[in-house]
Parts: sequence; C-alpha cells; structure tokens
Amino acid sequence: MDLSENRVDLTDDLKAKLNAVSTATIAGQLQRRGMTNAFLNGLRPLNPGQRMVGIAHTLRYVPKRPDFEKRSSGPNAQRRAVESIQPDEVLVMEARGEPDAGTIGDIFAMRVLKQGGAGVITDGALRDTPAIAEIGLPVYHQSSHAATLGRLHTPLDHQVPIACAGVTVLPGDVIVGDAEGAIVIPALLAEEVAAGATDQEIEEEWAIERVAAGESSIGTFPIADDRRAEFEEWLRNREG
Repeated sequence: MDLSENRVDLTDDLKAKLNAVSTATIAGQLQRRGMTNAFLNGLRPLNPGQRMVGIAHTLRYVPKRPDFEKRSSGPNAQRRAVESIQPDEVLVMEARGEPDAGTIGDIFAMRVLKQGGAGVITDGALRDTPAIAEIGLPVYHQSSHAATLGRLHTPLDHQVPIACAGVTVLPGDVIVGDAEGAIVIPALLAEEVAAGATDQEIEEEWAIERVAAGESSIGTFPIADDRRAEFEEWLRNREG
C-alpha cells in the first residue's frame, strides 16, 4: 500500500464541518459506507468538552524487548515521532491496550503542542496525567499510570499502519474527537462524510424539535417522504 496517497487537504472549511458534528453522527455516516469499526473503543477524553480534528501520525509500541533496544542506536521511535509531528497532526499510539505503563508524559505532550499538533491518542496509559491536563492539548486515553513506557513497551516504529483501541489507523487518516470519544475517518472519505454528517445533524435538529414538542419519532426520525416538504420549509426559515 502506498501510504503517501492516504491523505486529505485538511482545509479550514473541512475542519469547521468536522468540528461542528458529533462523533456519533460521524459513526453513523461511516456505517452507511461499510465502515463499522471506526470509533476508538474504551478511550476517554482527558478534559471535559474537548474537541479535536487532525491527521493521524502513528506510533507503534511492542512488548518490551531489551535486546532489541540495546542493538538500536539514536533516538527511539517515540522520540522520532514526537519530533516529527507536523501542524494539525494527531499522535496516535498503539500500546496493545496495556493500562499499566505510561506511553507519553507531559514534556513530550508539550512538544506535540508546540509543534502545532492537534492532539494525542493512546490506547494505553498516560503518565503525568494532571500536568498534561493543564497543557490544554486534546488527549484521549485508556488509563493513567506513573511508570515510564520502559516498564512494558519498546517503541518500534512510526508512520506505519497500527491497531489502536481495536481500530486500524493509517498515517493520514482523519481523526475527530469530542466529549464522547474519538473516531477514525479514512482520508478518502473525509469530505464525503463531513458533508453527509452536516446534512444529517440538520435533519436531526428538526426531528428533536418535533419530538420535544410532543410528536412521535415515527415519521420524524428518519424524515418520512410525506413530511419532507415540511422539513424543507423549516430549513428555508432556519437559513433566513
């Protein structure tokens, strides 16, 4: 696979669209397109109400292998990944779901932020969690643990396909996070999903208004053909 082609131009317009819709809506749009396993399972946002949109920059840990580490020279894959983060990239780590050793601490998280990174995701643990929370960088993680990654992990490589929280993530995929969690959008589907999610949330806004007014969900969610004209009139009034 030529991973250089797995990238989308994350324009201000695309970012704005993705920032305005929920991960639940995105999940629905992806499911319609056959992508049924895109939400990063079991990860939680570090700070309440956080939002995140960015491009995946992947990092893979394997079980600790001291002999491999001794044969390696120069910066390890973790440091290479952190130091090569580009603006709008999200550092996404595969840590095999291990909750009992940190995968990143506050200094490296600060480095990601200062290089313009959009966030950090790990399916393992954070170290220095309170300090990272104060940095203000959007972070999604499974747990917190004071031990360094060397307790369980060897950083192997970065910018390769990984499995994070049960989801395949390719470098260049689009990552969206909200208060519920984070989701992976294949780069080639990003524009299509953003447009579909925008339309879906407008329709759901109408539906929830009708249900809040006491109407049945039948015919309003999804919108029945015989109520489409009513929705279209509401939409025209909504747009002024």
